[in-house]
Formats: sequence, C-alpha cells, structure tokens
Amino acid sequence: MSTQLRFEPIGFSWVAFHPQPKGIIRFIGGAFFGSFPTLSYRYFLETLFESGYTLVAIPFRFTFRHWSVSLSLLEEQNELQNLLVEKAKAAGYDGEFYLDNSNYFWVGHSLGCKYIALLELLSDKNGLTYLQDCISQEQLDKIRRRLDDKKTIFNQPSLLIAPDISDTDSAIPIKFLADFIDEIGLGVLPSRSQTECMIHRSKLFNITGLISFKSDDIAGNESNKQKGVYWFIQQLKDQNLIHQEIPGKHLEPVGVKIGKNIVDFNPWDKFIEPISKRQLEPVALTFLQQLSDRIKSALLQSTSQTQKKTISKVPVGVSTSKP
Repeated sequence: MSTQLRFEPIGFSWVAFHPQPKGIIRFIGGAFFGSFPTLSYRYFLETLFESGYTLVAIPFRFTFRHWSVSLSLLEEQNELQNLLVEKAKAAGYDGEFYLDNSNYFWVGHSLGCKYIALLELLSDKNGLTYLQDCISQEQLDKIRRRLDDKKTIFNQPSLLIAPDISDTDSAIPIKFLADFIDEIGLGVLPSRSQTECMIHRSKLFNITGLISFKSDDIAGNESNKQKGVYWFIQQLKDQNLIHQEIPGKHLEPVGVKIGKNIVDFNPWDKFIEPISKRQLEPVALTFLQQLSDRIKSALLQSTSQTQKKTISKVPVGVSTSKP
C-alpha cells in the first residue's frame, strides 16, 4: 500500500488503500460522471485520501431501476468487505479495521445521493414496514427477497453533496416523452415522490451531512423550494442534519488538478478554478470529522447503557469488581 493515491480494481469497485486509515469512504458519483469516478472526481477523492481515508469508488450502470442499482451496490459492498480485509492483511496492515462497520462513511454526489438514501432506507430493523404506503407491494416483496440477511449501512454516516432525487423527467427533459415512459411503466423507480415518502416515514438519516451550492440549477439550493436540496433540508432539520451552502454549481465536485487549478473541461460549469478559492474539500472534511465524532459518541453512550443494564441485573450482594 502506498501513501500516493493509486486505485486498484477489487470486485466491481476501485479501491485506494491508505496505510493508516482513519476511515473508509464509499463514494458514488452522479449520472454519467459516476460511471468513471476515479477520473471525474480525481481532485476531490485525492484530497480525501491525503486526509487519511481509504477510498472505495463505486461505478454504477445507467438505468431507471434505481432499487436494482442500490441492491447491487449493497451486495457488492457485502462481498467487498472481506476482500478489503484480505488485501490489508496481505500487505501487513490491520485487516480488522475493515471489519468494523463504524469505520465506514458514504459520500455521494447528485444521483449518487439517491442511491445512498435508498441504501439507508434498507437499514430498518422492522421489516421495512414504513415502505408499504409509499411503493407497491410487488416492489417491496422483490426488495425483501434480495435484501435477505445482508449487512446494511445502519449506523454508517452519509455525506450528501448536491443531492438529486432523480425522476424520469430529470433524465428525459422532454415532458410528454417522460410522461409517456412513466405511463407504460418504464420510468424511474422509485420516483421522487415515492423516495420522499419513504424518507419521511422512516425517520432515519440521523447521521447525515449535506453540502449544497448556491448556483446549482439541478439539485437546487436552500431557497429553491422546487428542488431536492430544499426538500432534504426541511425534512432532516429535526434529525440533526449538518448543512452548509457554499459557492459553486452542480458539478463543483468534478475536476482534476492541473498546476494550481482544478479543471473539469466543462465550458457550461466552472471549466477552470483556482484551488485557493475552493471551499468544497475543507467543508467535506470538517463534516466527515463531525459525523465521525457523532458516531463515536453514540457508541460510547450505547456501551455505557449496556454496562448499566448488565450491572443492574447482578443480584444484590454480588460484587461486579474483579478479584
């Protein structure tokens, strides 16, 4: 393993091992750019790596069946975890670090945030009952069958960057065509309204950070009531959401480092931007640390409560101290 950013294919993901990781970040990018994340998000990922994180960049195929992608991502991560342990041990590093679920973070951009949200929704321990009034019974039955006994992302923090709860009309801007595709049952599933319904009913997302951009005309910003960012902020404000809005457009995370600038080769976005003016990476790193601290605090509190319950069960007159 090297201190230089170097991705290697493991399973269906690209992994960059940090020799002394403080966490493992699973990253999912947006539509199109998410198909080759190690190139599209090079500078952003490089900054996370240099700050001490092992990176798992997860490509995904384009499809309107978003449940299928999310479940495939979950299956991939279940299998990948054992491979990470083996690779770490083979290189002489602490493989046990990769077995601890509390060391994992999820970071998404744009459509990738929707996939992370769907993964979070699969973390319910009560049979996914809150999904029943939001999606069809057929969808729910298929999800339960594929979920089976797989490990979920329960208690793993999420950082959502410009979340886009994609609908059919997001992928197909011609309204009559998007409506027709929805009518014949080939549109995006779950739809935006279904996704919002499930998130609202679940009461999950208690370890979530959100970064939005002031000039984002796709995911929106904190004042645009028609877009996903505004909805997320309003929905999660009572669940300790960490949020900050910074300058930039929707594709702010995309770009590679050339000299002292970040270039994304997109004339409709920033195209080129001095590194000195970027706020995304410092804010993202601060949020990841805050989310990590929140997890550690919750685990300590849980351990303390468990110890108290254990002590309370000891019969009167029996000492709990070691001889």
